[in-house]
Amino acid sequence: MNELTPEQIRILREKGTEAPFSGEFYKHDKKGNYSCADCGSLLFSSETKFDSGSGWPSFSDVIDKGAVKLVDDSSHGMNRVEVQCSKCEGHLGHVFPDGPTETCQRYCINSLALGFKESDEK
Repeated sequence: MNELTPEQIRILREKGTEAPFSGEFYKHDKKGNYSCADCGSLLFSSETKFDSGSGWPSFSDVIDKGAVKLVDDSSHGMNRVEVQCSKCEGHLGHVFPDGPTETCQRYCINSLALGFKESDEK
């Protein structure tokens, strides 16, 4: 497990969220892979990242279906699907069935829940 900031603890372990349009990876466009900020598990590729206009980094798919766990979430008076890291069960964000690609998925993920490793490929 990585050492987390108090704000990362609030998001990953207490199921919080960061303010929209504020995250480090919202407008991030480098090529590489995104991982869980807590345990380091690979989660998303930059190849599936898109600008959903929602204010959070959005992805159309995960690197591996086993990388995340999807959990029904009825908190805050809404019915949503929470995205958790399969390895450490950290809260990453939510997934919605309105994505623009063939997967029709929009994984809205908190930047503070992610790490990033840039690809060597140019």
